[in-house]
Amino acid sequence: MALLKVKFNQKKRVKLAQGLWLMNWFSVFAGILVFSMGLFLKIELRKRSEVMDNSESHFVPNSLILMGILSCAFNGFAGKICYDSLDPAKFAKWKPLLKPYLALCCVFNMLLFFVALICFLMRGSLDSTLAQGLKNGMKFYRDTDTPGRCFMKKTIDMLQIEFKCCGNNGYKDWFEIQWISNRYLDFSSKEVKDRIKSNVDGRYLVDGVPFSCCNPSSPRPCIQYQVTNNSAHYSYDYQTEELNLWRRGCREALLNYYSGMMSSMGAVILLVWLFEVTL
Repeated sequence: MALLKVKFNQKKRVKLAQGLWLMNWFSVFAGILVFSMGLFLKIELRKRSEVMDNSESHFVPNSLILMGILSCAFNGFAGKICYDSLDPAKFAKWKPLLKPYLALCCVFNMLLFFVALICFLMRGSLDSTLAQGLKNGMKFYRDTDTPGRCFMKKTIDMLQIEFKCCGNNGYKDWFEIQWISNRYLDFSSKEVKDRIKSNVDGRYLVDGVPFSCCNPSSPRPCIQYQVTNNSAHYSYDYQTEELNLWRRGCREALLNYYSGMMSSMGAVILLVWLFEVTL
């Protein structure tokens, strides 16, 4: 924004208007980029919405989509003004709107900077959302016959396979919940009865994990049952068998994936903000 009056001849006025017109259209493309990033992040979050506790995580993609739309609108409008400024008669109708428009641009740039910061600061909120969401999802793993929950087993299995993770914080989380459906338990078996009776909640708990926790790179067949029983397996020590099961929890894996994505987007938004400020 000019603080002092500057006089231009017609040739310099034309060059200035053309340069600003070109820069504004570059900003429109930057707005499209911001909108696309928000849409991509929203789709990625929706893919795993079943293991997220609330919708707070969608604040970032929704903000990016909104700022992308506003950026296209503001800069497209500015491009139109720059184009019309080549003709004094056409420019006269836009002149009264320039000060309100510049004020709106200042507000827009402040919001854009705020959204960039939010991209870097959402890790804590996302962590708690994933922790609770994964905990609930694991509880419903066994409910393959329950309407509305029958998909959860597939969701958790695909998640653990794709992100090479197991459980919420680690594979031992599966020891604390009944992840095997009653449909596949033989209640006439003494072992099953004893396990259920030994638990105050009447759950069938085992030191085992779903098959999706198995690391296919392990040199030996996956040990997913009696994981902590060294005597049940030949030449086995569960504390040192690093390759047999994924050791990383899915909360950490998803948190690193999404926070890394948001941080990269935040850096891009800051570059767009710098370009908008210098425009």
